[in-house]
Amino acid sequence: MITNLPVIDMIATGRNIDRLRKDAGLTVKELQIFFGFGTPQAIYKWQHGKAMPTIDNLVVLAMIFDVSVDEILVVDMDTKANISA
Repeated sequence: MITNLPVIDMIATGRNIDRLRKDAGLTVKELQIFFGFGTPQAIYKWQHGKAMPTIDNLVVLAMIFDVSVDEILVVDMDTKANISA
């Protein structure tokens, strides 16, 4: 079944993460250290829209950036999603 459901725009969300990080005066390396990641690749993937942070990492990002999770995510309401039960 195909229906109109909200879909997260990963590219725009990644741009938000990049902008919010810069607005907070943080480097990718600082976020990497904060999250305890061995490499910065996850953060770069988030920023380039190649991957999404997990829900718990989204909550931490919101805390770090002092915004709501809704302010990080960009939702496209016009994309058709394929839903199967």
